[in-house]
Amino acid sequence: MVGVKDPQHPELAEMTLTDVMAALSDPLRIGLVRLLSDGHERGWGELRTPVSKSTLSHHLRVLRAAGLTRTRQEGTRCYVVLRREDLHARFPGLLDAVLAAADSEGVGSQVGLATGRPPK
Repeated sequence: MVGVKDPQHPELAEMTLTDVMAALSDPLRIGLVRLLSDGHERGWGELRTPVSKSTLSHHLRVLRAAGLTRTRQEGTRCYVVLRREDLHARFPGLLDAVLAAADSEGVGSQVGLATGRPPK
């Protein structure tokens, strides 16, 4: 419906630095962002983490509420994608800096894909 706000995904102007930074304060969530930084939409079932499905769901909900990701449901399946362009428009350079630091320190390396492919 045109003009109806989606409460699950904040608009660009609604994204706040404190919400984004709070969402990025957890190593597992950084790992999810690293994994999604390749731009591909991923089904939740593709994500491999050392936590239960309910805990993974919580982490994905935090990322979505902060505006870092967009989730869509198709039947009983859920898919998630990183809102890279929106993040860059709202906070230029922030995502690249976080990804570079996380990569150099190995933060979030416990997150991967079900296929065994390593994150970016």
